[in-house]
Amino acid sequence: MRLFSDHYVQALDAEERVWVDKVRTLCRDTLGPKAAEVAREDVFAWDNFRLLCHTGIVGTAFPLAYGGTEARMQLRVRLIEELGRVCSASASIITGTDLSTRAIVSGASDAMKRELLPGLCDGRLQAAFALTEPGAGSDVRRLSTTAQLEGETYLVTGRKKFITRANTADWLVVVARQAGTEARGTPALIALLVPTGAEGVHISEPVAKLSWYGVPICEIELSSVQVPTSWRLGAVGDGFELAQDALVRARIGHASMALGRAIGAIEIAATYCNDRSVFGERLGAKQGVQWMLADLATQIEASRALVFNAAAAYDRGAPDAAMMASMAKLHATDLCMRVVTDALQLAGGRGFLKNFPLERFFRDAKLNQIGEGSSEVHKTVIGRDLVRRAREAERHPCLHDGSTELY
Repeated sequence: MRLFSDHYVQALDAEERVWVDKVRTLCRDTLGPKAAEVAREDVFAWDNFRLLCHTGIVGTAFPLAYGGTEARMQLRVRLIEELGRVCSASASIITGTDLSTRAIVSGASDAMKRELLPGLCDGRLQAAFALTEPGAGSDVRRLSTTAQLEGETYLVTGRKKFITRANTADWLVVVARQAGTEARGTPALIALLVPTGAEGVHISEPVAKLSWYGVPICEIELSSVQVPTSWRLGAVGDGFELAQDALVRARIGHASMALGRAIGAIEIAATYCNDRSVFGERLGAKQGVQWMLADLATQIEASRALVFNAAAAYDRGAPDAAMMASMAKLHATDLCMRVVTDALQLAGGRGFLKNFPLERFFRDAKLNQIGEGSSEVHKTVIGRDLVRRAREAERHPCLHDGSTELY
C-alpha cells in the first residue's frame, strides 16, 4: 500500500500501467537508494541516463518508427511523478528529453529523423535545447540570436545561457531570428540543428548552481556557425511554434516532477512523525501535525487533478492545452515549495541535515518555480489570456445587456 492513492494510475490502460510498475521498481531498487550520491556533485548522471535509456523510459518520448513507444502525456506525467518522488536528476532527464528533442520529432526532415532519432531514443546521442539568452527567456519573440542566410547555408551568431546538457550533447536545437525577415513585422523565428562540434560553437564549463545536481547547465557562444538549410526544423517562421510545443510538454513535466517531490516529502515527513516522540507521545498523534499533513495532502491531490487534466488536454490537441500547462506548472511548483518547506519544518533538526533527504528536496524545489517560465510569468500569461477571452466569451446570464458600468 502507498500513502497516496493510485487512482490516476488506474485511469491508464494495462500496457501503460506496466510502464508505471517498471519505473517504480527502478525508483525502489536503484534510483532512490542512489539519489543522495547523484546529488553530491553537479556532473551529468550518466548511470541514471543509461539506465533510463536501456529500460525504454527515455524512449517513451519518441515515435514508434524510430524505436520509441510514443507514450501519451497522461502516462508520461505519471512516470515523471514517480521519478520526481525520489530523484530530481532522473526526472529532469525525462523532462529534458521532451525539451531537447521535441522540435526534432516535429520538424526535422525525414533524412534527419532517420539519422538522429534512433540514437536519441536509445541514448547513443544527446541533444540540448538552446533557447534562453541573456536578454530573453520566456519571451521567445525577444531572442537576439540571428541566422543570416547565404545561399544554402545559415550563419548563426548569438549567446545562449542556462542550457541543460549542453556539455554532454551531440546536437543543439538553436532557436534564432532569420535575418532579413524584419520587413514582415516581427522577424521570423527558425529552429536549427547545430552539431556541438561545429566550428564557432563554444560551450562553457558547467555553471555552479544551488541544486539539481546531475544535470549541469552551461552557456553557449555561437560565432558565425555554418548550418545547412537542410538542418532547419520546419519552415521559416516555425521556430516559435516548435519552441512552444517543446515548452508546453516541459512545463507539464515540471509540474509532474514537483508533484512527485511533494508526495515524497509528505511520505518522508509522515514516517518521521510516526517515529519521533515528543513529550511522551508520537509527533504524529498531535492534532496540529495531523491538520498540517491533511492540508498539504489535500492540496497535492487537487494539483494532481490539474496536472492530469493538462496532460489530457495536450493529448487531444485541445486549443487551451498551453494555458492548462501554465496553470498546472504554476500551481504544482508553488505548492511543492510550500510542501517541502513544511515537511522539513515537521522533521525539525533532522530535516536540516544533509544526510536526510528533505534537505535535498528543499533545495531542488526552487528551480521548478523558475525553470520553463517562472511562476510570475505564468501568472501574467494566464491572467492576460483570461482578460482577452472574457471579451469574446459568452456573457454571464445574470448580467443585463450593455456595459456593466451602467448598473
